[in-house]
Amino acid sequence: MTLARIIDIHSQHFSLYVMLLAVLVSAISVVYTKHQSRVEFVALQKHEQHRDDLDEEWGRLLLEQSTWASPGRVERQAKIRLDMIIPKAGSTVVLKP
Repeated sequence: MTLARIIDIHSQHFSLYVMLLAVLVSAISVVYTKHQSRVEFVALQKHEQHRDDLDEEWGRLLLEQSTWASPGRVERQAKIRLDMIIPKAGSTVVLKP
């Protein structure tokens, strides 16, 4: 077979080679895109889990804050630590503007 004949055969099938190459590139792109999608989905799940953990901790901290700031506890600490007392009605003075 001569070189001219080989070139002639290949030129007749050039569009077939181009389409085959396009299909291969498309297949590789689909696989790569699917892989990236899975990687991103795993990262999203990790971030959502971290968010849920932070929300849970925030709830615990709010509960702890409300416990420490309860009026009864504040009053007890004022009596114990600061020796504060509730004033008697007779020792209260009301000022008018």
